[in-house]
Parts: sequence; structure tokens; C-alpha cells
Amino acid sequence: MSDPEYDHSSAFRSSGSGEPEQQRRIVHVVLDAFYASVEHRDNPELRGKPVAVGGSRERGVVAAASYEARPFGVHSAMPSVAARRKCPELIFVKPRFEDYREVSPQIREIFTSTRL
Repeated sequence: MSDPEYDHSSAFRSSGSGEPEQQRRIVHVVLDAFYASVEHRDNPELRGKPVAVGGSRERGVVAAASYEARPFGVHSAMPSVAARRKCPELIFVKPRFEDYREVSPQIREIFTSTRL
């Protein structure tokens, strides 16, 4: 069903008063490597290397995998044992949730301050 107050050929919606309102935009941002990216940022020795944030023991799970680990098939939510099998040089880092919690508002601020 078509909205009579919306001109689909335009980036503006009519407010009913004759003045156009800017169209709302939806941005999809993938942050599934966020924890690993923070680890790369904070530890330059890890940059360019495959990193997994999570438990490295038998029952551990990868919370986040860096983009360097992805070509090996390592991804979030996979068992650590399987990740190690796929990428023997994978570096496991224990999660630092307090640090991620500090960085998260900085990311949100970028979105609220950027006009998309």
C-alpha cells in the first residue's frame, strides 16, 4: 500500500504543511569483530595477525574474530577447539569487557554526530 504523503522519487517526505522533512535513513553497521579490533588497537603486536577474543580451552567459544582470522573460517560463536584447528596460528586473547564498554559509547557518538 502506497503512502499518499510520500513521493518515492524524492528524498523528502511531506509533513502535511507543505514543508518537506528529510527522509530517515537506516544504517546497518556490522560490529562482529569489535572486540578483536579493540585488541588490535590496544596491542600493536597483534595487528595483522589472526586474533580471537574468547576462551582458548576445550570448552571455550570465540566471542569475536579479527578479519585476519576470517579467511581460515574462524568466526564468532564457534568452539575455540574448532577455531584452533582451522587456524593453528590463531592468537587467543581473554575478553576485556570493561575496555569494550568504555569504547562502545565512542562508537555510538560517531553515529549520532555524523549526518548520513
